[in-house]
Amino acid sequence: MILDVTQRFRQPVAESETPEFRDPTGPRDPGFIPVIQLNCIFGRNVPCAAGPFSSMTSPQDKMLSAPAFQQLGVQLILDTLQRSDQKIDVLSFGSARPIAVAFNRAPDLLRQKVRCVHLCAGASSPDFLEWNVQLDPHAMVCLLRCDLPVPSTPAQPRTGPSPSVVTTATGSSRTSVSARNASATAGLPAFAFSRSTRMISCDTSMWTALGVMNEIAKRPHNVWETAVWMQVADLRLVRRADGACRIIPANEVKPADTVLPNELRPCTVKVSDKGLFGFELTEKPTKFRIYDRGDPVENERALRQALPVFYQSFVP
Repeated sequence: MILDVTQRFRQPVAESETPEFRDPTGPRDPGFIPVIQLNCIFGRNVPCAAGPFSSMTSPQDKMLSAPAFQQLGVQLILDTLQRSDQKIDVLSFGSARPIAVAFNRAPDLLRQKVRCVHLCAGASSPDFLEWNVQLDPHAMVCLLRCDLPVPSTPAQPRTGPSPSVVTTATGSSRTSVSARNASATAGLPAFAFSRSTRMISCDTSMWTALGVMNEIAKRPHNVWETAVWMQVADLRLVRRADGACRIIPANEVKPADTVLPNELRPCTVKVSDKGLFGFELTEKPTKFRIYDRGDPVENERALRQALPVFYQSFVP
């Protein structure tokens, strides 16, 4: 896991980025603690490292002068690709800087070992500078002008419809889902949703006794990039014959199940020097694809039902 630490430093915030969505007043830390918490729960040792703090100076920047600590994320990408005996899907959440820098340093390695880069950035409106693009426009330009296969997942502009009701024509490409509260998290360790800055006990009974679980259940529960991790993990969102919606492995789909769309459709992409991009669907194969969830309202309604059951299937 490569951690995005760019939000520690002030970046320009678009007027449409409201304080409720992105707090413009203070820095943010990278997510080392959540990774450690998840390693603790599941008995894993998933490595994580930080990428360069500052923005790229150009789409070709290799950032070789960054301090040693900030080089670790890029090196983790390169080392992982070197060791792999098969092609790898790379998922980009937040700044795409570490991946772009890795490509600039070892383009042949990435061409050989990367199956595709799932770039979770940009907006369905071509004139909206989405947050992840703002973090480093040069990284966005680098990846959208290179020759790696790059599926993209445009976000919804905050000036448009709310995350829970998508009505725009390109809403099917957006990959977030919003529940009105976090009751979907019932039965999971509280600290997975507590935004803690310290390691804390995963004893759910203790947190229930303290009232923490009830407080967490009242919060909005927003999930991003559902289409992405389902695509990479070969999962399907299905509606069972009895109407129940579930997220299941592709090889467990039954004849009576209706599989809801989660497609990667070929498209052409044009990106400006500012990182803004637009896309057009095409029938011809291209190195770019765009996520398409069909009817976004139906898709989100199904996910709201399926996600709680999916969460509860996790076995620490």
